[in-house]
Amino acid sequence: MSELSLEQKKAQFDEYFSIAHRINANMRPLGEDEVVPDEENLEESMPYAFRIASEMAAIEAQAIRPLRNLSDHAESLADYLNHQSRKIDLMMSFVLHQQDEPEFRFKTVKLGGGGVVIESKEALDVGAKAELKLFLDAEAAAIFCFGEVITCEQVEDRYHIAFIFNTIREQDQELLVRASLHIQTQQLRKRAKEKKAGSE
Repeated sequence: MSELSLEQKKAQFDEYFSIAHRINANMRPLGEDEVVPDEENLEESMPYAFRIASEMAAIEAQAIRPLRNLSDHAESLADYLNHQSRKIDLMMSFVLHQQDEPEFRFKTVKLGGGGVVIESKEALDVGAKAELKLFLDAEAAAIFCFGEVITCEQVEDRYHIAFIFNTIREQDQELLVRASLHIQTQQLRKRAKEKKAGSE
């Protein structure tokens, strides 16, 4: 990541679809002596809850897939398993929220597969690196990764700090892409419903 120019990093950030949306995030700026791990070593620095969460999501996806091929007789079984899956999601969401550290808590302004924009009372220098945790309540998931500041813009009395992901697991990046598209679908449905209600 460091061999790319700032303009290339901004272009890479913009390559991915992103959406204006507020979620809880933790952002801990790294000290000068702290090194950003590469992708091979990311899991070693990742809190255990984040590791098992993504494994559980992968197992769940594999377990549900065969049910789609079953006949109507299995509908009750599928419903039961979906309810069990939802219970596990809620429990996992609770476990992941224990990783939310109040002293590093911020809100996102925008998020997507290429990076995230966080709202902060204090500015950060372009090039500064940080440990990031993103809490996706709708997906009962959370993402642990590292980012680098590519822009820091003052908006009224706050700063909008854009981070490009410089170390993130592929499955987490895919999850963010899916989540941002899911959020957009929800927003469009809500708008269509409001428009319909307004015209009646």
